[in-house]
Amino acid sequence: MSVALNSAIGHKLPLDFAPRLIGWQRQHGRHGLPWQHTRDPYRVWLSEVMLQQTQVSTVLAYYPRFLAAFPNLLALAQASSDQVMALWAGLGYYSRARNLHRCAQTVIAEHSGVFPTNAQQLQTLPGIGASTAAAIAAFCHGERVSIVDGNVRRVLARLLAFDEDLAQVASQRALWHLAQGLLPGAPAPDDMVAYTQGLMDLGATVCLRGKPLCDRCPVSGLCAAKAADSVSRYPVKSKAAPRRHESWWLLVLRLRSTTTADQFWLQRRPAPGIWAGLYCPPVFASEALLTTALPGIEWSENTEHLDPIAHSLTHRELRLHPVVVTLSVAEGVLPDGGWVPGGELLDRGLPAPVRVLYQRLINV
Repeated sequence: MSVALNSAIGHKLPLDFAPRLIGWQRQHGRHGLPWQHTRDPYRVWLSEVMLQQTQVSTVLAYYPRFLAAFPNLLALAQASSDQVMALWAGLGYYSRARNLHRCAQTVIAEHSGVFPTNAQQLQTLPGIGASTAAAIAAFCHGERVSIVDGNVRRVLARLLAFDEDLAQVASQRALWHLAQGLLPGAPAPDDMVAYTQGLMDLGATVCLRGKPLCDRCPVSGLCAAKAADSVSRYPVKSKAAPRRHESWWLLVLRLRSTTTADQFWLQRRPAPGIWAGLYCPPVFASEALLTTALPGIEWSENTEHLDPIAHSLTHRELRLHPVVVTLSVAEGVLPDGGWVPGGELLDRGLPAPVRVLYQRLINV
């Protein structure tokens, strides 16, 4: 048995936690989100995937558009990857969109279009981890299983003064065992819905990372960290590796004609890698490498260097250097990719900074 699990077993669990949380959620929690008040696994699954490492305010703009395009699992499964990526563009963490599409196709092909009803089976599907599976099972089927996403780990680590390093998988597993012990004992109908939503609401609106609102917390009297005046100490998590800084040079090829609208050269980004599956101008690690891609170009006459664009990813900072090259002849450009009319650019799945870049160019 691991040290972390031994530590978990030694914790004394507050028995009043679940009823207090359920009562608070029903009175003070969030109730107006568009994915609430449904037991449709498709809608719950979609919202949970979108909400992974993404703020609610951002998801509120994407969720209804996605449902309008793909109102059910079959519609999503039958869509092309380009259609899915185009609607996801700007949400980030694009592997979520690829897994979402694969998962829909898997449920249609292997489960007769019906999601499994318990968390253990749900975790066998592409892109569905333990916390997402628990949310679907609890919200849709009332299963007694706890979510433990990042916000919930913070809540429980403070509640229990959990000292183990949550950067370690063993410690995360130990905390999940504790979370299971906090569940409502014999839940009435909808208790698991209120409990699960309450955990989410508490982490998102009260037990905040920087400045927790302990005076508004329904379980502050049970909180071991609050009692020891050490809330800021939790959760314990070792420092992540330093963020990498990279410069990318974007070769923005524009084909100009006197008779038709401008066209732009796009390539699909390879997988695996950053922006995999999305469309982008050709990317180079340096300006020198970019210039060798089109050896016959008079760079001083046909090019424009735009201001660099800063873009943050999970583990790195990108500095994008767009170089716009305007051509009048489309022959012999690059081996991979193709020309896209300016009016169709924004219908493609583009990374957020690239979308902004093209919006500027086609509106000039």
